[in-house]
Amino acid sequence: AAVLDKLEGKAESFFRCVLFLPNVISVAVIAYLWKFIYNPDFGLLNNILHAFGQKESVNFFSTENAIWAVLVVLVWHGFGWGMLIYYTGIKNIDPVLYEAAAIDGIKNRFQEMIYITVPQMKPQMLFAAVMAVVGAFQNGLISTQLTGNPSPGYAAQLIVNHIEDYGFLRYEMGYAAAVSVVLLLIVQIFSKGANAL
Repeated sequence: AAVLDKLEGKAESFFRCVLFLPNVISVAVIAYLWKFIYNPDFGLLNNILHAFGQKESVNFFSTENAIWAVLVVLVWHGFGWGMLIYYTGIKNIDPVLYEAAAIDGIKNRFQEMIYITVPQMKPQMLFAAVMAVVGAFQNGLISTQLTGNPSPGYAAQLIVNHIEDYGFLRYEMGYAAAVSVVLLLIVQIFSKGANAL
């Protein structure tokens, strides 16, 4: 967001759109796209690894790799919201603060970032953190569509997948409801704690 703020004109608009684009795409389309990227036979990532000399293809949905494959997709998918929150926060910082800091002796962009930008961005950082944690508890759909439910060896099983697995596949509704209530309490406690800050 800080780099994007320094761009001007069409470059700023272009990169703002490109960085936010994953959030506009449907979750089903994203999962389908990343299945092709991760494919062990003809996927983009394995072709890149082969170009760098690796002989054997990597199964990104194996028990060891599944959670990392899902996390990469979740971070890529959620990157645009974080960028937008921080970008808006940076745009709302009063330029007078930077001018005053220059008079007071701040010499470079790193010092500007540490002493002005980051302290002024505290509300946006807190909001982004709360949204990221709450969103992390809801992102079971991508995991299910990438690895299936349950995932191989339960390696990429998120809490929402766990609730779905017990509630709708095993028909243990009481247990699934209890886990849902615990999830609700965790999200409530985190949201209230962040609100108190």
